[in-house]
Amino acid sequence: MSELADVRTDSASHTMKRLGSGGNPLVGVAHQADGELYKNGFLVRKVHADPDGKRTPRGKRGWKSFYAMLKGLVLYLQKDEYRAERELTEEDVKNAVSIHHSLAMRAADYSKRPNVFYLRTADWRVFLFQAPNAEQMQSWITRINVVAAMFSAPPFPAAIGSQKRFSRPLLPGSNTKLSQEEQVKSHENRFRAVSSELADLTASTPDRKVKGRELEEQKLRQEYLEFEKTRYGTYAMLLRAKMANGDEDLTAFESRLFDDGGLQRAHSSPTLPQDVANKEKTRGTKTSKSLKVTSSSSSSTTKSGSSREGNRKKNGSNQKAEPQKQNSKQEEAP
Repeated sequence: MSELADVRTDSASHTMKRLGSGGNPLVGVAHQADGELYKNGFLVRKVHADPDGKRTPRGKRGWKSFYAMLKGLVLYLQKDEYRAERELTEEDVKNAVSIHHSLAMRAADYSKRPNVFYLRTADWRVFLFQAPNAEQMQSWITRINVVAAMFSAPPFPAAIGSQKRFSRPLLPGSNTKLSQEEQVKSHENRFRAVSSELADLTASTPDRKVKGRELEEQKLRQEYLEFEKTRYGTYAMLLRAKMANGDEDLTAFESRLFDDGGLQRAHSSPTLPQDVANKEKTRGTKTSKSLKVTSSSSSSTTKSGSSREGNRKKNGSNQKAEPQKQNSKQEEAP
């Protein structure tokens, strides 16, 4: 379980990126309008990325207010506040978002609005949601991640065939049939498998002579594995904490989650800000043109530290060279 703890630091240096492939966002998920209500309240939504890695057209990215209801594995978005006698409309179903195998996270790199979190779904759509306040933002992140961890069924076996062209595995939209203990073990096993695959991939990084297509395929695979490592690590830690507390009620679990010192807020809200170096390069440009999974911030810190050290050495050698030039000039002077 020590590797799971590493997600706490690894996740802080990641951001999201939508990759290729996709599918029907509600495939395999029955409309769960009569399912258990896990959370409800007002949210403002912005669509950032459509399925299949397509950037949402500019005219469809605007912020819209909804009354949100998390029922089962579906987040329903209604234009009006919920009333018991009111049935879901076709528009409500159209706006619904399946959260199976999804991950919610605080949008630390989005500065245009406060209290915003990302939601990336199984088909790699990306939404931005603004909550009324920071407490509600954190609550939505926690509820979405816990419910996804509780009910997302294990992934289907990888397809047999050529592995040269990368494609994400198909994720089932049906509810898991595993017990809670089996479910958390499944997440832990997936975390370890993904971590191992990621380690093998990074250890065998090809040189620059590899064709561009192969490099792109490897990049997509690495971005996918890094994000899946964060997702399964988050799922496993949340379910372990829930089982340890013995809380069936998510409100009680949420309160314990942040009151107890044993589990930090980052476990249910993995912060995935942009790499500091990338921010410096893109300063003055629009925020979050894409959401990219990057390597740990420790690597960027190491690189920046090495760069500063190199500059100090270079400056030091220049300073030493300057007196030598002056001395030589003095010796040559009559």
